[in-house]
Order: sequence, then structure tokens, then C-alpha cells
Amino acid sequence: MEKNFFDKVIDIVKLIPYGKVTTYGIIAEYLGNKNGARMVGWALNAKKHNLNNIPAHRVVNRKGLLTGKKHFGGKNTMKSLLENEGVIIENDKIINFEEIIWHPPENKSF
Repeated sequence: MEKNFFDKVIDIVKLIPYGKVTTYGIIAEYLGNKNGARMVGWALNAKKHNLNNIPAHRVVNRKGLLTGKKHFGGKNTMKSLLENEGVIIENDKIINFEEIIWHPPENKSF
């Protein structure tokens, strides 16, 4: 049975390396839905009560803003998790965004 879009999103997010981030749009485009960034957010939100081993804090918007921070319990939880990985953040924006952006592997099939 083929996985649905939400399950594929979770599989990709699990691959994001420590200290790296990706965007909702990068994931959506990788999965063949160029305009599906919002759906990626919905997929992560659907798992918000069960994020064990899912580094959802590593998914940000296309400008490096921590737009999903409200879904992590405390308003600074997402920021703290990223900063613990060496990500530099000011005013909820990743400063070293271009240096740490991650793209899913081209040879992986989801």
C-alpha cells in the first residue's frame, strides 16, 4: 500500500540532520506538490501530540522564520531546540539560514 502525503512528510522530516533545517515548501515540492507547503504544516500539526523521533522543530518557512513555534507547547520551545543544535536565531528568524538549509536526498523514494 502506498503511503499518503502526510506519512511521506513525516518520513522526510525524520531525515533532517541535527543542526539543519528545511522548509515546508521544500518538502512539498519534493513530494510533487509545489504549492503544498500548507499541507506539510497540516501533516506536522496532525502529529503534534506524538512527535517522538520527529524533529518537526527543524521545519521553518521559506524565509527562515519560526512560524510553527506555537505548536511546540511553549512560545520559545522551538527556538530553544534549534539553538541547542547550533542554529542562530534572532527575532524568531534563523540568521545562518542559507548555511544550514537541507534538501531531501534525490535518490530516496517516498
